[in-house]
Amino acid sequence: MCDDATAPWLQLTLEAIDHAPEQLEDALLLAGALAVTLEDAGDQPVLEPPPGATPLWAHTRVTGLFDAQTDIEVVKGRLRRFLHGSVLPECRLTELEERDWVRVWLEHFHPMRFGRRLWVCPTHQIPPDPTGVTIRLDPGLAFGTGTHPTTALCLEWLDGVPLDGRTVLDYGCGSGILAIAAAKLGARKVWAVDIDPQALLASDDNADENGVEDRIKLAGPAALPEALTVDVLLANILAGVLVRLAPEFSRRVRPGGRLVLSGILEPHVEAVREAFLGDFVFDPIRRREDWVLLDGVRRDS
Repeated sequence: MCDDATAPWLQLTLEAIDHAPEQLEDALLLAGALAVTLEDAGDQPVLEPPPGATPLWAHTRVTGLFDAQTDIEVVKGRLRRFLHGSVLPECRLTELEERDWVRVWLEHFHPMRFGRRLWVCPTHQIPPDPTGVTIRLDPGLAFGTGTHPTTALCLEWLDGVPLDGRTVLDYGCGSGILAIAAAKLGARKVWAVDIDPQALLASDDNADENGVEDRIKLAGPAALPEALTVDVLLANILAGVLVRLAPEFSRRVRPGGRLVLSGILEPHVEAVREAFLGDFVFDPIRRREDWVLLDGVRRDS
C-alpha cells in the first residue's frame, strides 16, 4: 500500500520485483506520468536510457512524476488495470520540487537522429543538421521524446517510408511526436488520438511549435469519424491494448495501407501478430533491446 502525500510535484515509486521495469515504466506513462526515471538500489538515476543502453540492476525502482493536482487513487486504479492485477507492487509517494526534475531532464536530453534525416531536438538547442527534418520537442509534456526504444523504432520506420500525400492515424499519440514526424516527412493529414486530455494538449502545443498544426487533427477515440480510413496507422501502446483494438485498427487501414505496431515486449509478439493475421501480411519484425515493432500491409480483401 502507498503512503499519501501532497506536494508541488508528486513522485510515485514502484519496486520492480514481480514486474519487469519496462512494464512498470509503460504503465506509469499510460497512467498519466509526466516523466519516468529508473534507478538502482544505490539511487543512481537513468532517464529513459538511450538505444543500446540497458540498465542491468538486480533491483530496479521505477518512479513516475505527477502534477500536484493528480488524483493518485485514479492513477492507482489505472496501474492495476494496465498491470492486470488487483494488488499494486510495493510503492511509495514522495515530494519533488519543480526545479529539480526540469533541470535533470534538460541536462540529459540532447538532439537525437533516427534513420537518415529525422532529428528530435530540444527547443533550447540548435538543430545539428540544417538539411535534416527536425522535430522541436522538450521532455516532460507527455510520453514520447524518442529516447524510449518503442518510440525510436517508430521514428526510424517513419524516416524510411514515403509519406508524401499520405493520411496517417497515430493512435495513442502521447506527446504527438509520431504525428509530428509524419507531418514533417510529408503526410497530407494526420489524426492524433489519445484517451488522455493532457496528451492531446501536449500534442497540440508541440504541433504548433513545429509548424504542422494545420495538418494534425487531434481527437479522442470516440470523436474519430466512423468511416475514417487511412494509409498508415501507427500505434505505440501496450500489447494487450493492441490485441483488444485489432478489429478497430483493421477497419481503419485501407487495402494496401500500412499498420505499424510498437510497445510490444518479445514474449507478446505472437499474440499481437495472431490478432491481426487475418487482415495483414507482416514484414520481418524489428527489434531494439527487448522491444519489437510489427509492420504489416492490409490485404485487399
